[in-house]
Amino acid sequence: MASDVADTTLADAGEARIEWADGQMPVLRSIRERFAQERPLEGIVVGACLHVTSETANLVRTLAAGGADVALCASNPFATQDDVAAALAAGGGEVHAVRGDDAEAWAARVAAVVARGPRITLDDGADLLAAIHLARPDLLEGMLGGTEETTTGLVRLRAFHAEGKLACPVIAVNEAMTERFNDRFGTGQSALDGILRTTNLLLAGHTLVVLGYGWTGKGIALRADGLGASVIVCEVDPLRALEARMDGFEVLPALAAAERGDVFVTVTGGRGVLRSDHFARMKDGAVLANAGHFDVEIDVAGLAAEADAAREVRPLVEQYTLGGRRLNLLAGGRVVNLAAAEGHPAAVMDISFALQALTAEDLARRGGDLEPGVHAVPEEVDREVATLKLASLGVQIDTLSEEQERYRRGLVG
Repeated sequence: MASDVADTTLADAGEARIEWADGQMPVLRSIRERFAQERPLEGIVVGACLHVTSETANLVRTLAAGGADVALCASNPFATQDDVAAALAAGGGEVHAVRGDDAEAWAARVAAVVARGPRITLDDGADLLAAIHLARPDLLEGMLGGTEETTTGLVRLRAFHAEGKLACPVIAVNEAMTERFNDRFGTGQSALDGILRTTNLLLAGHTLVVLGYGWTGKGIALRADGLGASVIVCEVDPLRALEARMDGFEVLPALAAAERGDVFVTVTGGRGVLRSDHFARMKDGAVLANAGHFDVEIDVAGLAAEADAAREVRPLVEQYTLGGRRLNLLAGGRVVNLAAAEGHPAAVMDISFALQALTAEDLARRGGDLEPGVHAVPEEVDREVATLKLASLGVQIDTLSEEQERYRRGLVG
């Protein structure tokens, strides 16, 4: 099937962008070289619903080098890099992605990938696998499985499984140990990058409120603290709240934090995290950003309904006036690191997409032996990614002696 992209004349610019990212992704490049020799995905149709970025392009090319027939669509059309999509299409890849698609156009492009009948899926939010279950359940019988890279997607898939509706195995890539580096160091940096690009704010001396202290929230808090901000954490989980407090951050209920914050960042995977009762307490000039996967964490409709007026004061900054106070919403409440910046740096996506490539290989190798449900990434795959990344950084580590290994395993005497 032919690709569907915004502008094919952007291909050269996209190719340069892909090459730049590739230069910072040595682990994925080494896997691509091995895949080209071994062809572990020969003849397998792989459907990918991911952020269409230069880093993703290198993953797609790695899978193709392994023999896969890859069709790509966007998990979030506002993150799509049109020049990258054009470059992939010009190189013979199949891409269905246009930046800024409305819901109808986006769904049609997802459907185009579904129509290819993928046997392995790579998801960032579970949209592709959900579409297969709902629209083409006839394809499920031949599926080897899928991968999921977001907390939100895994919540969705586990609910599907609990209802007895998940008909294929899914590997929880998002929960692998190496993927935590993506969350903590990738989103931690890129979310603040998106906020600073759109606002040009000085964080030093201001108060930043992080709503959610999972791995991504930890990364944002760490980076904001390093830039001189006072950080407040809001949580509903007592274990995470305690961890945040012992990490040195102030922990408050969201309503109390609403009165103190200058910048608010939601990263919970939940709905309505910031809503009217929070808006009513915020100070003039507060900045609202979302770093969660879906644009439901900030009640944008509620904010618009309560506002006396709204206007765009900078690109991707919508200012709402409520009784003389101005609240500034970034990127329409969409995921700020992708809608307002370039997403995670390539060097950390090297880890994440190496994990995706090796997990796809593992699914192909197992040949459909896994039962339907959500499964952990095999430990050996997780460790292989970490080992390859350390090698690319020139880092050496110790190994246990035979006697130490026996002791570790409890084989004493």
